[in-house]
Amino acid sequence: MRAAQVEQYNKNNISVKMVDLGIPVIGEREVLIKVLAAGVNPLDNMISHGEVKMIVPYKLPTLAGNEFVGTVEKVGTRASKFKVNDRVFARLPLDKIGAFAEYIAVNEDALAKVPDYLSDIEAAAVPLTALTIMQALELMKAEEGKTIFISGGTGSVGAMAIPIAKAKGLKVVTNGSAENKDRILELGASRFIDYKTEDYSKSLSNIDYVLDTLGGNETEKQMQILKKGGKLISLRAMPNGAFAKRMGLPMWKQIILGLAGSKFDKLASKYGISYDFIFVESNGKQLQEVADLFEKLRIKPSIDTVYTLEEVNSALDKVANGRSKGKTVITM
Repeated sequence: MRAAQVEQYNKNNISVKMVDLGIPVIGEREVLIKVLAAGVNPLDNMISHGEVKMIVPYKLPTLAGNEFVGTVEKVGTRASKFKVNDRVFARLPLDKIGAFAEYIAVNEDALAKVPDYLSDIEAAAVPLTALTIMQALELMKAEEGKTIFISGGTGSVGAMAIPIAKAKGLKVVTNGSAENKDRILELGASRFIDYKTEDYSKSLSNIDYVLDTLGGNETEKQMQILKKGGKLISLRAMPNGAFAKRMGLPMWKQIILGLAGSKFDKLASKYGISYDFIFVESNGKQLQEVADLFEKLRIKPSIDTVYTLEEVNSALDKVANGRSKGKTVITM
């Protein structure tokens, strides 16, 4: 089978190598999936850059790709949740990625059935981003009727996070470029802020929750708009000690990340709010909840560009450098 492989960590290069490999052999709790399409994410480039080594130290070479949609080809002897020809999708377990391949072996606990109304390309855009917002809302203990600010909501994260947050009963505020305003309001945002003409840190206050998709200097700006006791969860800033402990990382890593993330813990303390970092994990049960929600609301993911597997490096470059209006997807 054809597959894309990360050969080495390189801070200056995100390219992967196309290789020919044998079809994987499944374990007793695994299913063999024929991959139909795979979502491409900033995380894929972060892995190639070596930016997540502290969290998940991949032994290289390793297959690339974190989320997919496909059909079940074979079922392990102790796997009972799915049958041959079921169309399924998943955010792959952290220790066993490899969605940029024609076939993959996946533990059944990571999988969920795809809503019939979604195309393969649309379905490939769902798992990682949808689970990110689900797990962030869970970590926030988000309550119905409260307000969440999702920064940079015009990209692939916002396109998924906004309708899910609204479906969970939250009032959603986001920002981005004005050309996306109508699309974002249609997704369910209550308020859209044009980042070129309005500074959200000056016009917003008393916000209950923030999902920080930007990082950098924007993280502290977003802390300033929260009410006392508010909660900020970041996808792009720095892991901290609380994150390391929650992930069950070794004590030495908890100490290192505790020191690395102390800047944000101190800022959170200064503003009287809580700070956490999230690194989305596989969870088939949670993803099935997403699928059922999508089935009910008929949510359609925003798709930007579609590439073939052989064009994987163009897809990775698009995610790294292109202005996105939705998800980049690879088809097999």
